[in-house]
Amino acid sequence: MPDGTALLDRELVERVRAYDPRADADTISRAYAFAAKAHVGQTRDNGEPYFTHPVEVANILTGFRVDSNSIVTALLHDVVEDTPVTLADVEKAFGRDVARLVDGVTKLTRLELQSDRSKQAENFRKLVLAMSEDIRVLLVKLADRLHNMRTLRFVRDEKRRRRIAAETLEIYAPLAERIGMDQVKTELENLAFRELQPDAYASILARVAFLRGEGADVIDRVTEDLRRMMEEHGIRAEVTGREKSPYSIWLKMHRRNVAFEQLSDIMAFRVVVETVDDCYRALGVVHSAFRVVPGRFKDYISTPKPNGYRSLHTGVILPGAQKIEIQIRTREMHEVAEYGVAAHWSYKEAGPKPAEAPRQYRWLRSLLEILEQASGPEEFLEHTKLEMFRDQVFCFTPKGDLITLPRGATPVDFAYAVHSEVGDTCVGAKINGRIMPLRTELANGDQVEIVTARGHTPNPAWERFVVTGKARARIRRFIHAQQRAQNIELGRSMLVKAFRQEGVEGGERVLESVLKAFKQASIEDLYVAVGSGTIGPREVVFAAYPELRPTARAPSMLPMARGKPKPPAPAREAPAAQVPISGLVAGMAVHFAGCCHPLPGDRIVGIITTGKGVTIHTADCQTLESFAATPERFLDVSWDLDPTAQQKHVGRITVLTANQPGALSTLTTIIAKREGNIVNLKIVNRTPEFFEMLIDLEVRDLGHLGDIIAALRASPQISTVERARA
Repeated sequence: MPDGTALLDRELVERVRAYDPRADADTISRAYAFAAKAHVGQTRDNGEPYFTHPVEVANILTGFRVDSNSIVTALLHDVVEDTPVTLADVEKAFGRDVARLVDGVTKLTRLELQSDRSKQAENFRKLVLAMSEDIRVLLVKLADRLHNMRTLRFVRDEKRRRRIAAETLEIYAPLAERIGMDQVKTELENLAFRELQPDAYASILARVAFLRGEGADVIDRVTEDLRRMMEEHGIRAEVTGREKSPYSIWLKMHRRNVAFEQLSDIMAFRVVVETVDDCYRALGVVHSAFRVVPGRFKDYISTPKPNGYRSLHTGVILPGAQKIEIQIRTREMHEVAEYGVAAHWSYKEAGPKPAEAPRQYRWLRSLLEILEQASGPEEFLEHTKLEMFRDQVFCFTPKGDLITLPRGATPVDFAYAVHSEVGDTCVGAKINGRIMPLRTELANGDQVEIVTARGHTPNPAWERFVVTGKARARIRRFIHAQQRAQNIELGRSMLVKAFRQEGVEGGERVLESVLKAFKQASIEDLYVAVGSGTIGPREVVFAAYPELRPTARAPSMLPMARGKPKPPAPAREAPAAQVPISGLVAGMAVHFAGCCHPLPGDRIVGIITTGKGVTIHTADCQTLESFAATPERFLDVSWDLDPTAQQKHVGRITVLTANQPGALSTLTTIIAKREGNIVNLKIVNRTPEFFEMLIDLEVRDLGHLGDIIAALRASPQISTVERARA
């Protein structure tokens, strides 16, 4: 080993031994040499030897004061991914524990290389599973991400830089906060903010520097005043002051919708005392010396945050109307605030596994429960973001147990937080002894008693007002199961009818023979696809018996009507000069069916009507069933669009939205922003809670309509949006 490398190796070992004299120096040195040899010849984006990255990750972890195996994992975390070294080699040299940790980090790194949204969701799902087995995987991953963010400016691809920064802000910074590592969270946020909003970042830095120049002595003066007051009251305290981070200032500006000049509490002070009793004594000293900002006092000592954070927070007004924030905590509380889960050493002292620890990992257990309920990685990511990004309220069970929930939570969220079965069988709730609606928002200190009934099932309407990821995932799972059961029954009956009409056998053996053609895993999945309209029943018959397939002039798919066929809805005529349809006789009149509103991008069929010309339907329109007996009336047509022309077509959607002020304004604004044009709007049903509308929109094509539907579904005021088929 070169002398320079040996020197750096000794420095790392000494840093670990400074907080853990029992550290395994020999294993750390061997890992250092092992990784240095494996990465030889590799470089990073900034031109430095690649090995500088794992060394810096290990150095960051020494600041967390982690155990030797975590340091070894940091040094080795990229060898399996980026070098010929195998996991078996790592296990042989360093043992099963290190190999398992390296494997966990390696799997996440492989997935991170994908920029696709679903891959990011899958990455997060695997991260939750890995850290539920061992929280050290997350510690190494956070250190890895922190060093990558510190060197992000050297990445040449701007899109990649922004993707990494956005992922950091959305996932890793909240996770750092969840495990109590506030310093890591703050640095990740600021580095991501600098990349995503460079102008805002520079502006806030400049304004803070200007204020610092105008009142350079404010922090020093207030720090000295607080220290003196503590001494006068016999309280031994360490007092420090700082400016709030650029990202937290920017976030506050947006939440309060105020300009920088209107923010007055951009300074925070910390008072670290010896005992819990001293915390409350110090609070009394501060409140007796300064005017208190109403509503800014928070007692996280009696009701700690889910990540174990404990402290007293208060806001006071200095002479001159300057507002500041003061945090008061003990040395032990400060250790937890600084180092988070690493301060507990639960993994070193053979303590409980993360998934079993009582309070500290309760949030992690809730993520695992969401994982069990979510139908896919993207839904899991959506629900866990709901879980991580909200402020909190603290409520109590009738026995006095504390339940922490996101702000805006309801008794249904509370019920699911107590237990999944309590949520499923919830029929009512008492809040502070009074029966209240299940959609009531809970407040800090509420006592909530859930009324249950055996055999009761979740109400699909709950999904419109619950806010926790666990509740929403559980309700959606029930809805999906219910819909699947209905689609299985419907699909089965539709196929039985289709095979009977053709006079052929349609048993399970026949259906199994066509599963591969329709890319279905089982007969039940095929029933679901038919019942939901994804596959037409006759398509299944024709796949099983190709000789029965109609001639080319017949439609390729004629789904069976669900019930009595409906008469065709009034069609709208298309101007002759603007008909974007091929396969028609010159001069023939063309109409677009009002029952299915076909759009460019839909598969279409033409129906000849005596004296009226041709009516264009979508290939899966239920109205086509009424023409099944006269296949000679079908025309094989297709779209013939001019890519340079800006033609508009009318699509119809059905919308269920909350009956509250601003809902209609939100809906129309979303449509307008996406260049849609409302040509007709009809309210077909209205209740005190919601109203249902049919809306006709001018759009370019099916993709344009899909974009509008997706944007509407993203609005919290809009419950459901579907394309109308009648």
